[in-house]
Amino acid sequence: MRIKILQLNKVVLIGMICMMSQSVFSQKFATEINGVFKKWHKVTLSFEGKELNENDEDNPFLNYRLNVTFKNKNKEYIIPGFYAADGNASESSAKRGKVWQVRFSPDEVGTWKYKVSFRKGKNIAINSKPDAGVAADFDGASGSFTVKKSDTRGSDFRTKGRLKYVNSRYLYYTDVNKPFLKGGTDSPENFLGYYEFDQTPASHKYEQHAKDWRIGDPTWQNGKGKNIIGALNYLASKGMNSVYFLTLNVLGDGKDVWPWINENEMTRYDCSKLDQWEIVFEHMDNLGLMLHIVTQETENELLLDIGQLGTKRKLYYRELIARFSHHLGVTWNLGEENGPVHFSPNGQNDNERKDMAKYIKENDPYKNMIVLHTHAVPKKQDKFLNPLLGYQYLDGVSLQTQNPDFIHAIVNKWISKSQNAGRNWVVSQDEIGPAGSGAKPDSEDPKHDMIRHKVLWANLMAGGAGVEWYFGYKFEHNDLKCEDWRSRDILWEQTKHALDFFNDHLPFEEMQSADGLTDNNEDYVLAKNDAIYAVYLPKANKTNINLFGTTNTFSIKWYNPSQGGKLQNGSIKTIKGGSNAYIGMPPSHGT
Repeated sequence: MRIKILQLNKVVLIGMICMMSQSVFSQKFATEINGVFKKWHKVTLSFEGKELNENDEDNPFLNYRLNVTFKNKNKEYIIPGFYAADGNASESSAKRGKVWQVRFSPDEVGTWKYKVSFRKGKNIAINSKPDAGVAADFDGASGSFTVKKSDTRGSDFRTKGRLKYVNSRYLYYTDVNKPFLKGGTDSPENFLGYYEFDQTPASHKYEQHAKDWRIGDPTWQNGKGKNIIGALNYLASKGMNSVYFLTLNVLGDGKDVWPWINENEMTRYDCSKLDQWEIVFEHMDNLGLMLHIVTQETENELLLDIGQLGTKRKLYYRELIARFSHHLGVTWNLGEENGPVHFSPNGQNDNERKDMAKYIKENDPYKNMIVLHTHAVPKKQDKFLNPLLGYQYLDGVSLQTQNPDFIHAIVNKWISKSQNAGRNWVVSQDEIGPAGSGAKPDSEDPKHDMIRHKVLWANLMAGGAGVEWYFGYKFEHNDLKCEDWRSRDILWEQTKHALDFFNDHLPFEEMQSADGLTDNNEDYVLAKNDAIYAVYLPKANKTNINLFGTTNTFSIKWYNPSQGGKLQNGSIKTIKGGSNAYIGMPPSHGT
């Protein structure tokens, strides 16, 4: 249900596709409101000012500031807005126009009132003082709209609510208070280097996914975007729920993604390109795919203000927040492989990392999760992560690990250290080594036994928040050149089997890593004492579990991590507490 409302001098004109009453009031200035007026759906307010251009000497991105305050009972949000050219730039590729917009995702039903602050002044966009500069154009505009309950079904975030950090090992859906486990793709990192976005090098076409586009799915400019939308459809159809991508890789590996009017102009933003990104991101919301927004990489972490939180960097974050923070599954990543190392000796320091995290958290009205991507070697992880333990503006860590043998221990380590520091980190495994191979195509590794054991289940059984798969650089459809996600079809299925097991059979948010409970040095144990014990066996070896601390009787069920399916009986159906009990053998001796 989509509604378009035009407010003009207290006269309300309503055109709608289907019947729905709205209480709308306006006190001066033209305000156009578009969207689905239901909880968790995007509502876009558009305002008209004087005509401006992306290239104007009086920079519309830097010297104007739009903030809109939304109120509903005891809730209040101050949402940053942005210059939108003609308001239809995804279709027109316009560089000039009179339109400013703000995007809002209401989290309550009922009447939302809004009031507009629109100010002008030198560098005012990054000035936090409410009365900075002077009032301009439509400053003071106000009104209201009514939001009803959402009736969306399926994998859409709107059935469960926004993903929120709640000082837990896991993100939680706000409406259903259930934890979120991530399974998705880390590659291609230059996912947005897509040939049908305006002013974008043609690194990716995703032609193999044209068949995955469906009638009714979004496009722009007479059918552009079908391939990238189809690719996302495919990934979601495999049960995945997250995509990792860079929004800036100038000087980096791909050199094909930036949000500006050109790669050297860092205070002027490409309205049409960013609106086209928004079409793709909105479809990701509909599919239940989290936006893992990686804001820079190691090669360019000094590109903006020499790494400091200066004018360019503040404006960059403000524009990303204004245009994309309303999405219901957002992770802000401060930077891939952040911090100086031997192959990238010039990098940001601890204070600069903290400044970035604080600025994003304080300016994102929805307080979406903030993480830091690490280097691959544990020694460098220690150097850059230890000073951030307990820091109130960092919510998690995006791990890169060179040797998969270390993943389970590393995930355990940072979960424990963050818990002891008083701020639990959401710990994800987002890049695996060796760098050349990563997660190989099914054609090269059809069983994926090693990475299923040492990466996927290693993270989850340590209490980690999930995995995104990195594709290396040596094989077909690699990290920078992947055109077909079907190249890892079996891997997606095995990832889905793991997510299904945790979501369907375990109270995993109440469980802790407890590997020492068994006499098997290769297995993983996740336990809720006296209640449930999950044991992952990479091989069907004889295994005993220490149940001396309980007098309960436990049933034993087996699950096949490579094939999924129902829980099955093994050679032993029940065991009693109070002993070091043999758990028996699985129904088949395969992994």
